[in-house]
Amino acid sequence: MSTPTSANQSMHDKPPSPPGDCRRQFLKTLGAALPAAALACQGPQVAAAPAAAQPAAQGLPQIKLGKYSISRLICGANPFNAGSHLSVFVNHQMREYYTPEQILKTLQRCQQVGINCWQSSGGNIELYKRFVDEGGQMHYISLGTDNAQEIERLARGGCIAVAHHGEVTDSMFKTGKFDQIGDFLKRVHDAGLLAGISTHMPAVVEAAESKGWEFDFYMTCVYERHRSADELKKLLGYVPIPVGEVYLREDPPRMYKAVQQTKRPCLAFKILAAGRLSERKQWVEEAFREAFA
Repeated sequence: MSTPTSANQSMHDKPPSPPGDCRRQFLKTLGAALPAAALACQGPQVAAAPAAAQPAAQGLPQIKLGKYSISRLICGANPFNAGSHLSVFVNHQMREYYTPEQILKTLQRCQQVGINCWQSSGGNIELYKRFVDEGGQMHYISLGTDNAQEIERLARGGCIAVAHHGEVTDSMFKTGKFDQIGDFLKRVHDAGLLAGISTHMPAVVEAAESKGWEFDFYMTCVYERHRSADELKKLLGYVPIPVGEVYLREDPPRMYKAVQQTKRPCLAFKILAAGRLSERKQWVEEAFREAFA
């Protein structure tokens, strides 16, 4: 079972997070929030939160995303969608555990500890609507592609923002079709939503910054995990197995450098290398400190 932190994501904003006491207080608050969020993922011994879960009295620090205020730790969706990035077995365990009811319990628990945003995809928008109908109070950010009907469906469902899907973004970047993403961003804005770009590649952030496009945020995977066999051979001198799930220690600093060079908010994800850094508390703390530096 994946740890809850692999389902959570961290927000980078500009200007950077405050130093000193403010930073320590944030990490202290974060440390209190993560174990609480974990409780909702540990099975039947945990009592279900009430349908209309109330936000924490002392919420997490927040940033501005357009006209909205978003907690600097938000809920993701890969464990909900059985996407472990570890193995078929773990995918199966996630699928068995995360029933719609368990996902709702997890969202309620996230809300209780001050997390006020769920980042997912179009496939979970109906479940989000159910969460809201039952008293939940969270924003919804979705991944998407240049599909007008899907974008309109997300807007009707209460979504506040749509980011161009990272796997598609990176493929278009590598095949010379990157300029087409500008049309997607305009279509999302025309639907009244915030528009973003998701990617696993620092080079994509650099390229997008040079385009002059109007958009609102990035989603940035801190590991460039989908390098081809040829790219890995050139970089490392050998090809690790499995290709497509290679996590290099040198990757996060590369992406964080790109993040620090943009004024747009960045939603940093896979900061625990899809659960690979969840084994030790020290690794988790170091990953979060690096993300919020």
